[in-house]
Amino acid sequence: MSYIDNIRTFVRVYELGNMSAAARDQRISAAVASSRIAQLEDHLGVRLFMRTTRQLNATEQGETFYEGACKILASIDDAEAAVTSITRSPRGLLHVAAPLGVGRRLIAPHIPAFKEEYPLIDLRLRLSDRKLDLTAEGLDVAFFLGLPEDSTLRIKKIADCPRVLCAAPAYLEKRGVPDRPEALTDGRHDCLNLRYPGAPEFQWQLETSGGIRKFAVKGPFESDDGDVLTSWAVHGHGITLKPVFEISEHLSSGRLVPVLQDTPPIPIQMACLYTHRRHQDPKTRLFIDFMVDRVQKELQARQI
Repeated sequence: MSYIDNIRTFVRVYELGNMSAAARDQRISAAVASSRIAQLEDHLGVRLFMRTTRQLNATEQGETFYEGACKILASIDDAEAAVTSITRSPRGLLHVAAPLGVGRRLIAPHIPAFKEEYPLIDLRLRLSDRKLDLTAEGLDVAFFLGLPEDSTLRIKKIADCPRVLCAAPAYLEKRGVPDRPEALTDGRHDCLNLRYPGAPEFQWQLETSGGIRKFAVKGPFESDDGDVLTSWAVHGHGITLKPVFEISEHLSSGRLVPVLQDTPPIPIQMACLYTHRRHQDPKTRLFIDFMVDRVQKELQARQI
């Protein structure tokens, strides 16, 4: 397996453009990753990368080898998938990603049950509210809120999740209850925005009597972690827009109060994304079916 391991490491170094990042992805040390590349170069008799102190760029031979290496690994994955399908004993490693709120509340709690049912499958769960590239980051499945930008990915819809504008009672007592959507943009209120590097300009889309309207809201605080926004809202620092499932306990307890209920935010789609090839793998199909069923039930239980 050492030669295959070398090829897998080469592919991740090529895709990530960084030896250390590829090593973390492969769960090996940077020294081991470098050694694998060196062994591969010795075997092939060519340089696969040009190295400087700041950059790692593929040579012409590296570019050519990458195309063939991807085909080799795809063939191996397909062969393993075919065998596990026949034996009905799916095994291997799944890389799964989800937004922070979705992952913490809806995905992570069910992973131990999946592992118990399929003990030969290991999982690596990555939680982040930033946009992820499934192919570049080696992900098998990514849960998603919204609409994907990459039309080449396959999508399995889970649910349309209702959302709510809300704030703490203390904030509303101090700043007043907004009586119309325009109050969010005229300087009377602080809005708490989810924003991450590379995110587009943020606008809240509300359902009004005149149809869906966009409001370019602003505020003193922004974060790339949705749970941080919830905490700020609970502590009276502004109005936030959240999926109901993320804050149902705060709404039930009264720590957060809905506002502008006559002009609610549009629901947001929850789905899982995967590439066509990934879905041929039995363990990927099993995981998607397992999680979709449980997440749908969990969403139903969290509505108020």
